[in-house]
Amino acid sequence: MIIELVRLLVTLSITAVGFLVGREVPGWFDPNSVDPDLTVVLCSLLGALIGYVAGGLLGRGVRRGLDRAPDLVSGASGPQLFAGAFGMVAGLLVGVVAGVPLVLLTPPIVGWPTAALVVLVLAAAGARVFAARAHDLLAAAGLRSRRPTGQLPTAGGYVIDTSAAIDGRVLELARSGLVGGRLWVPEFILDELQGIADSGSKDRRRRGRRGLEVLEALRDVPAVELSTVEAEVPGFEEADAKLIALCRNSGASLISTDSNLVRAAGLRGVPVLNPQALGESLRPVHAAGDRLTLKVERAGTEPGQGVGYLDDGTMVVVEGAGALVGSTVEVEVTGNLRTAMGRIVFARLEP
Repeated sequence: MIIELVRLLVTLSITAVGFLVGREVPGWFDPNSVDPDLTVVLCSLLGALIGYVAGGLLGRGVRRGLDRAPDLVSGASGPQLFAGAFGMVAGLLVGVVAGVPLVLLTPPIVGWPTAALVVLVLAAAGARVFAARAHDLLAAAGLRSRRPTGQLPTAGGYVIDTSAAIDGRVLELARSGLVGGRLWVPEFILDELQGIADSGSKDRRRRGRRGLEVLEALRDVPAVELSTVEAEVPGFEEADAKLIALCRNSGASLISTDSNLVRAAGLRGVPVLNPQALGESLRPVHAAGDRLTLKVERAGTEPGQGVGYLDDGTMVVVEGAGALVGSTVEVEVTGNLRTAMGRIVFARLEP
């Protein structure tokens, strides 16, 4: 449709040009040697032929441009496009106001090009500035920046599961800039969190409410666009299976602290970000022979053992400190052990 419409317009335009040229051609030659009517017909036909070919080429180029237009803005969100368009209009208005004195007070050969340049620069600057601050501007106007629901996550985005929302460290990762862009929460994960928050157990209620509060706080992080996914995942009943299928179909990464889900997703080729494993990998490694000062919090599982904790939460098992619960002691590190629950440091009392 687009190709034929462009071809028709171009053909009519060039045919009209050929008709006008054909009327002028007899004046270039001896009037007795050129038939005016024949010249008009031939030039019009030639214009129509050129217009038909050129119109088809131009129409295909226009259609390819329209097909690629969504890809050009695929990295921008709805709020950014809205704010950018508003900023461009504001920049145009400011540019016109600033360009009027240039046109009136300078020679036309200088004033008009300079005014046009000022308008273009201010329009581009307005679009860039407003798009960069889209979330803040919409919030100041009382509008909530939210992507439409009912669609699949996109490649490069993240899908959050229940364990990651309750854990809460994804919020700190987002605030620090390590996680950003598009974050997606499936509706069945929200339902699961709401069910936990409405549980009869006080501890489960607290965990569920914490997960919902973390998701709500993620909305206020400037670098994050949090959206819900209403798309169904047919053929799967369990939430974990739905999450893996959703990530595989969309190309998004999964954020989870559930060790079993992390393993299953990794085996199926789904990229996974585990905030707990990331935190463990960033903790300092204490080598054998290092000396630490800590408080013995409780007795260990083996006779004579005491257990304490470092400031980062790392558990330290101290040989011979079973009777020193509540005391602060100096210990020497003898080894480390990494488990699914985190790193454990083994130590003994300094002689």
